[in-house]
Amino acid sequence: MLEGIVRDSIGKKASKALRRDGYLIANIYGKGVENINAAFKKNEFIKAVRNKDKLLLDVKVGDKELSVVIVEYQKDPVTNDLLHVDLKVATKGVVSNFMIPVKTVGLAKGIKDRGVLMVSKKRLRVQCTPENIPDSFTLDVSDLAVGDSILVRDMDIPENVRMMEADRIAVVGVIKAK
Repeated sequence: MLEGIVRDSIGKKASKALRRDGYLIANIYGKGVENINAAFKKNEFIKAVRNKDKLLLDVKVGDKELSVVIVEYQKDPVTNDLLHVDLKVATKGVVSNFMIPVKTVGLAKGIKDRGVLMVSKKRLRVQCTPENIPDSFTLDVSDLAVGDSILVRDMDIPENVRMMEADRIAVVGVIKAK
């Protein structure tokens, strides 16, 4: 479990001091939960995110233990250093929106015919409870020829998960290289 501290002051000066000490600034929010201004040790946070096998991440801030999902993060444009992260609390039994990553498996047939595999949607928006949240959508692209694509309606969506994207949107496709 990743442990963090509650930030007392949320001003620019205090944030800079925390960053200088090796902390990552975070905001934690969710339905029915009071917003928490937190800070995590940057290296511990990156290690925990890389080693997680599920979409949900367990954190402890102050005396609260929460199950959260990473919504957004900000990086420094020059140094590519992680500056800030937004975390959304996944409350059990509460239906909420989540962004689920899309992963591809296999080598498309169209790549041998001078095609290029294009992943147009890296993450898909779904609505479900945290108990039913899928870790990722895995798509087999080995049967795709040049000009073929996989649409949202062609995907296998688990029960109790509602897709919030339009069913005509292409997720993955093979296009002809120029």
